[in-house]
Amino acid sequence: MFDIKGRVAVVTGGYGTLGGAMARALDAFGARVAILGRDLSRAEAFASTLMDGIGVRCDVTDRDSLESACAEVVAHIGRVDVLINAAGGNTPKGVVGPDQDPFSASAEAFTDLYKLNYLGTILPSLVFGAAMADGGSIINIASVSAETPLSRVGAYGGAKAAVEHFTRWFAVELATKLDHTVRVNAIRPGFFVADQNRALLLDESGAPTSRGQQIVDHTPMGRFGSPDDLAGATVWLASGASAFVTGTVVTVDGGFGAQRGV
Repeated sequence: MFDIKGRVAVVTGGYGTLGGAMARALDAFGARVAILGRDLSRAEAFASTLMDGIGVRCDVTDRDSLESACAEVVAHIGRVDVLINAAGGNTPKGVVGPDQDPFSASAEAFTDLYKLNYLGTILPSLVFGAAMADGGSIINIASVSAETPLSRVGAYGGAKAAVEHFTRWFAVELATKLDHTVRVNAIRPGFFVADQNRALLLDESGAPTSRGQQIVDHTPMGRFGSPDDLAGATVWLASGASAFVTGTVVTVDGGFGAQRGV
């Protein structure tokens, strides 16, 4: 049921921490993987570490760029079976610090983060989803901040909440209007240390910051997630083992969202 040998997977943001781990998981199970990112040299360098990968330059917020990338993937590998929308993230401008006036929150940051995380999920889904002529699986990346608003990251959490809504809406649209099966689901990661949040979660010694420790204390499993913790959910959603699963958000958070700290 979990066999994905020979399937073609496209991973946007594929050289990032989480996208890279998901790409490696698919590669380890025999998929052919296209790594998409704005930096072609980084995409190609990461793809070279895979058993069967290619790197493709792409801007997930630009439909022309996506159309070109899709054509390149199909020309090189022949088709598209899986899309992982891992491009996204937060920015310093999008963080409202504990001592910052909330009325000073940057409108530009809200716009930029919605464009990157929300539009950057919609557009690849439209372009690569249309290329899945024999059916396929679209896997979006949500966040625990989408379900319950967290301090400091309102713009990012709002964008990820929109991603979850799009996941459910698009899943129903495709299930009811296509004559072949294209499933749409999302993975909702908990707290994973990546380049974009490292300074927020860890100090220079590698120990948790006060906010990082607060998160660990609130996580029943008592640790941050490891990127490899996403591998099982990724392969499951990409494979026939989840053939009757669509419109679902799969939480991988060590129990963070299961309790309210009491």
